[in-house]
Amino acid sequence: MSLLEIRGLWKAYRRGGPFRRQPPLPVLRDATLHIGAGECVALLGPSGSGKSTLGRLLLGLETPDAGEVLFEGQPLLDARGRMRAQTRRAIQAVFQDPYGATSPRFNAFEVVAEPLRYAGLGGAPLRARVEELTASVGLDPAELGRLAHRFSGGQLQRLCIARALAPRPRLVLLDEAVSSLDLETQAHILRLLTELRASTRVAFLFITHDLRLVRGFAQRCYVMQDGQPVEVAEPFGSGPVPPALAALRAAVLPARPRLPLRQTVDA
Repeated sequence: MSLLEIRGLWKAYRRGGPFRRQPPLPVLRDATLHIGAGECVALLGPSGSGKSTLGRLLLGLETPDAGEVLFEGQPLLDARGRMRAQTRRAIQAVFQDPYGATSPRFNAFEVVAEPLRYAGLGGAPLRARVEELTASVGLDPAELGRLAHRFSGGQLQRLCIARALAPRPRLVLLDEAVSSLDLETQAHILRLLTELRASTRVAFLFITHDLRLVRGFAQRCYVMQDGQPVEVAEPFGSGPVPPALAALRAAVLPARPRLPLRQTVDA
């Protein structure tokens, strides 16, 4: 049984105001995808391809027009369209902008402790758990008293990762989680996430538009094509691939790009 499975998911958005109605804009069309326990799956696609919409559906932030999302074999939402508290703790997310995802009034301790307080943890056990999580993402627990927004973008993103791991989730959705970081910080965080997956058996859905980040991190790969996630066995191979993946390949500069020779103009 898959940890997470989506079957025949459809989603469209209304367009236009009350006096200028337009046909709904379809974003997802009969989408299907599955993730196993402890697995890292990449979801590639350009902006507007529907990958973030799919992520919001998997987090229960939106409801599909048709189809179903199953988590551990059970519907993600109950009959009232709500996610059970146990499931909400088991599925966490890290978003692209760490500054937008954290309160400027919180210090580092409060950022990481937030989901643990909701779970009823407090006192010395709360302090010990926050310090353990902070150290696990490569930050000094002695810095927990600093305002979170005084940290660099990479450090704050690591705090967001620690917060996502706090309730011991089964699945973490990484929605462009390293896209805004410099190359060195990207490599460091992806290496950290690989180590955490090996030690905790947490699964990742890695949503990105950057093909370079997938190599060596994801075990399987989907690419959004016409509103559907299409699984690609060899995203870096020489065989045929969906047009959306071919476009992403073409957008990646080679290590030694060939520049056109500068033409000389006779006087």
